[in-house]
Amino acid sequence: MDVQNEASKEHQSSSTQSVPKTDEKPTVNEIEIKSLSVNNTNPHSLLHEGFHWDSLDLDDPLMLQELYTFLNEHYVEDADSLFRFDYPPNLLKWALQPPGWLKDWHYGVRTAKNGGLIGFVSAIPVTLRIYNRIQKMVNISFLCVHKDHRSKKVAHMLIQELTRRVNEAGILHAIFTTGEVLLNPVGSNKYWHRPLNTEKLIEINFMQVSNKMTKQDMVKRYQLPCCSRTPGFRKLTADDVPQAHRLLTDYLSRFDLVPLFTREEFCHWFLPQSGIIDSFIVENDGNITDMVSFYTLPATIIQHPTHRTLKIAFSFYNVSTKTSWGDLMQDTLIYASNAGIDVFNASDAMENEKFLKTLKFGMGDGTLRYFLFNWVCAPVASNKIGLIVP
Repeated sequence: MDVQNEASKEHQSSSTQSVPKTDEKPTVNEIEIKSLSVNNTNPHSLLHEGFHWDSLDLDDPLMLQELYTFLNEHYVEDADSLFRFDYPPNLLKWALQPPGWLKDWHYGVRTAKNGGLIGFVSAIPVTLRIYNRIQKMVNISFLCVHKDHRSKKVAHMLIQELTRRVNEAGILHAIFTTGEVLLNPVGSNKYWHRPLNTEKLIEINFMQVSNKMTKQDMVKRYQLPCCSRTPGFRKLTADDVPQAHRLLTDYLSRFDLVPLFTREEFCHWFLPQSGIIDSFIVENDGNITDMVSFYTLPATIIQHPTHRTLKIAFSFYNVSTKTSWGDLMQDTLIYASNAGIDVFNASDAMENEKFLKTLKFGMGDGTLRYFLFNWVCAPVASNKIGLIVP
């Protein structure tokens, strides 16, 4: 989907001092020291009376449900307003509570009148390697503003306050992703889509019947075998973590913009959780040689008479050292299809291009752009990006 985020558009003007301009072409890789409010312990003043800050406790079921409802009604939707991402509460906890998370980095703006949430933003800690430099940062995500308040610079206020809170913890750098063209991205990836439930995707206008094909022809074109064929292909378990963690770490060393996962972080992000994250390995004679993973994100289908939910899988991190990319990812598609996934999305990051066309992925309209705050470096090629952000 070609996603649009009105909050990120509003934020464009507030980030021009910390991200390279569109006409700048950095060639170095260095920290850009800014005068940041590290010692400012006072929350930024809200620009409108009747609003106040509130940190959200995601371990409180009622507050978590409130955030889910808010994002469901006001977060990212496609350009044609046919679909809107629907982050369920358990997926929000997975995305927002990795090791090292802080409650104060999950917060919003409320109205004093009724206490309703009108804006939200979050940050989680990450350690990135950018070319040859390693830096602790935060990943900024879920910037969302209520549709009725997008003319009030709420996104600007959210980012300014987030900057203060993160600086107070001693972190001066950040990364965020968006589909919007804001400033000068450090890199970008295109989204590709692989139909699994072809008939449903046609019915909801996610895909169109080609002039040269019938609906039945398209269903047949995307049909998959019923079961996997790779020996040793199975789900990741806790016992596999030492080998799998090492396998992924070694693989990511080939790329220029990557996360550095600790063992604890690897367990959080990759150990399977039903309906959230699925990870598989290929093991033969006690050796793990390959790994694949995907997370599941449903989308609300807006105003359709029959279908209510589009079940989407997003390719996460994949490693192929022995099994061919085609066989490895086809087995992943088979599992996803049998699990009720409607469409499988993957970007052209890392080595994904080795299987996209072979397995009949089609290029979508969406482009994901990566932006760094307080950091200057040369652009990273799409196939050298090794960072996937849920």
